[in-house]
Amino acid sequence: MQRCQSIIAGKPVASGESPIEKRYPATGEIIAHIEPATEAMLDQAVTAATAAQKIWARTDRTERARILHKAADLMRDANDELARLEVQDVGKLYSEAVSGDVPSGPDALDYFASLSATMTGDHFSWNDAIGYSERIPLGVCAGIGAWNYPVQIACWKAAPALATGNAFILKPSEETPLSGQRIAELFHDAGLPDGLFQIIQGDYRIGKAICEHPGIAKISLTGGVETGKLIMTQSASTLKKVTLELGGKSPLIVFDDCDFDLAVQTALDANFYTAGEVCSNATRVFVQDTIAKDFVAAMVEKASAMSVGDPMAADIQMGALISEKHLGRVLDYVDIGRNEGATIATGGNRVHPQGFENGYFMEPTILTNCTDNMRVVREEIFGPVMSVLTFSTEDEAVTRANDTKFGLGAGLMTKDLVRAHRVARQLESGNVWVNTFNILPPGMPFGGAKNSGFGRENGIYAIEAYTEVRSTYIQL
Repeated sequence: MQRCQSIIAGKPVASGESPIEKRYPATGEIIAHIEPATEAMLDQAVTAATAAQKIWARTDRTERARILHKAADLMRDANDELARLEVQDVGKLYSEAVSGDVPSGPDALDYFASLSATMTGDHFSWNDAIGYSERIPLGVCAGIGAWNYPVQIACWKAAPALATGNAFILKPSEETPLSGQRIAELFHDAGLPDGLFQIIQGDYRIGKAICEHPGIAKISLTGGVETGKLIMTQSASTLKKVTLELGGKSPLIVFDDCDFDLAVQTALDANFYTAGEVCSNATRVFVQDTIAKDFVAAMVEKASAMSVGDPMAADIQMGALISEKHLGRVLDYVDIGRNEGATIATGGNRVHPQGFENGYFMEPTILTNCTDNMRVVREEIFGPVMSVLTFSTEDEAVTRANDTKFGLGAGLMTKDLVRAHRVARQLESGNVWVNTFNILPPGMPFGGAKNSGFGRENGIYAIEAYTEVRSTYIQL
């Protein structure tokens, strides 16, 4: 039975508080106890971070880059171990974690390490003066992570913060405490000074204390819309900088000139990867009416044949949901859809795979006969539930796709290059994919519009979130 403690100044620290149970989603078994941090422990972490950050900010940028590159190398060496921890944390497929989710962490570290060594400012000149601007670190930054991608989220937030000279405190979700501790150890082994990357374990209560702490300059959250509103409110008294990557209800528009087989597989992948627990997933699939009947039939055939069960098994295509409570919420949405008039074309039930009868599994689910005003079409479900809608014209598809309070992701499937550009520029979303979905290389910014948040992860735009611009004017 593992005990998950906070990592402060390079060492695990016991809290003495009542532990939080951590269950393996595939079996329902308790596999760890989380010791939630106290506010006194948070003060200790901020003090250590403040001292470490002053030294780190004065460290030559090439040396900072070298350490971050080393951390990326160590994470790649530990890829299998981290993937197994991610399976225990989330219940997702090992094949997903080991090939995509976990490797995206060191990719981000390498990208921002390279930026660290090449960041430049601007130069200005007048007849009797010169000036220049430079990006300087904020100080101590903090990240509050969601539970669906614990390794990726830890690195996507920590990499730009550390590369720009900040210290970073991570509060993992209490649902997924395991991988963050191992990442902290690997950072230490790479040469990152103690106190520069720390783990604070706990639930919303310590999250609130992080937001309100006067010694923390910035918060980056990945979470739901309501949580984002709370983070903004709790951070307001200290005027923290805030980045919010929130929920989504992303559309995928399938035109009748698409590559049919590619579009079918893309729609399935964009709904059932990580058991549908992805904020940018294309959970509203708009299919042109001329191909809708055949397209739905093809999706149903493939979805109904998907195997659900042991996340570590190579022949399984969908793993478990994060918790029994969340599984119940997703199943409730299926009932809501049925009551609203949607048809369950396939799935919709909890399943009990042999040997994993107590795990949190459900069938891949496709709802048809959906309309734009249904709750299952308008609200984020965050599970393996796809809503299918049909359309006639391009203009209609774009209008309906944009008719949502969310704006995190959007996609379209077409062979027409002109249409691809024309539609992509009209979609109200922070991210648009054409003939694919949810591809997120570290050099490309990721973030939302509307209620899906603001600020960007990845790319050079992330640097803006972890720095301030200082201008210096020199009279000659």
